Amino acid sequence: MSRDRIRIAGADVAVVGGSIAGCATALAAHRGGAGRVTVFERTTGHLADRGVGLVVHDARYAELTSAGYMDTGMPWVQLTTGRWYVRDGAAPLGRQIGARPFPFRSYCWGPLWQELRRRLPRDTVFRPGVRVAAVGEAADGVTLRLDGADGDEASAGNGERHRTDTAAGTSAGRHTERFDLVIGADGYRSVVRDTAFPGVRPDYAGYLAWRGAVPADRLTALRFPGLPADPWAEEDCIYGVFPGGHVIIYRIPDGQGGHRANWVLYTAPPAGLDLGLDTPTSLPPGTLTDALHAHFTYVTDELLPPYWGGLMRLTPRHELFIQPMYDFTAARYTAGRLVLAGDAATVARPHTGAGAVKALQDAAALEAALRAVPERPDALTAYGTGRGATGRTMVELGRRLGRALVQDTPDWRTLDQAGLEAAWAAADGSGTFGGRELKN
Repeated sequence: MSRDRIRIAGADVAVVGGSIAGCATALAAHRGGAGRVTVFERTTGHLADRGVGLVVHDARYAELTSAGYMDTGMPWVQLTTGRWYVRDGAAPLGRQIGARPFPFRSYCWGPLWQELRRRLPRDTVFRPGVRVAAVGEAADGVTLRLDGADGDEASAGNGERHRTDTAAGTSAGRHTERFDLVIGADGYRSVVRDTAFPGVRPDYAGYLAWRGAVPADRLTALRFPGLPADPWAEEDCIYGVFPGGHVIIYRIPDGQGGHRANWVLYTAPPAGLDLGLDTPTSLPPGTLTDALHAHFTYVTDELLPPYWGGLMRLTPRHELFIQPMYDFTAARYTAGRLVLAGDAATVARPHTGAGAVKALQDAAALEAALRAVPERPDALTAYGTGRGATGRTMVELGRRLGRALVQDTPDWRTLDQAGLEAAWAAADGSGTFGGRELKN
């Protein structure tokens, strides 16, 4: 890619990917001085309907609020305590082996994305249903080869809709468009990253995350003798641990003034089951195989305490989806006029509690770099190397936590509070759980 000096003021910027990282980096480009920002999102689905949960460490929230990427207008639930349980016969909740501080805010992906989308300026061009098939080099710029009908419309930042200017080259079918700068925020299968760093490939970690989010009204179906109807506090994050894995359960806002119980189960698939996961993929809702569903039922029935396993089974099979664990990072986040952010640059296992956080931090750091380019032509390069170092730290942390919590678990039943503290300290010796401090 061309490495000539980039003029940010008035630049024509493309953002590939329209999820949280894409909306945040589009906002960064606007604030950094870009002239026009176009966001390409390959899906046509309603992203605001995505109901999975995520968490943001309180300290990272303060940093991102100061940088202008989060605020109290984004619905959240305040979490304070992580409680760790093992199965103990028929005891509904199991036996608590310990508790640790858990200073996080929880969010629902869809409402958080929607709030970021609303913050985009009105002149942001949002083009759903367009796939970026290839990235190429042009004189003083970058070309994108686009496939798709462009949905016939584009969305302004405030959520209103307006007709796309088809005469300006956004018509249906395959065509090529040129931009001064391209930001890859297109996830772990990023076409922008493949162009910038073709040798970087995600590595399958050998285990999966089963995910679900249970609406509050379904929880009333859980009834155990002697157990209150609502036996866990709103501010609690539950860890249900067993040999070879764990589940993490916490409440998230549902975007309508209520809550859901978000859960993520980490464990390996049954031995000998070939899921073809060497190539990055996922199993969306409705695609769970019989063998995987049987394994899910075994874990919830036999390995977890009855209440927590029962809560997870309130998610019907057609709503379950599976996220295989991959990890990788690009050595740096820039290559000429190509810039990476979010999962396109780094995927760290979700144990780190920093997926969405790192994407927002990338955006804040990118904004600072774009603002600095007129005085410091190397500012984007500094962004690339600095965020690359952060990505490596998060990948290493995710691998350590994965070994401790899934792949080489202790005998949880023998641990007490002191044993839990020691096990956690060994896994997170760097103290980076929840994301690294943002330093511009």
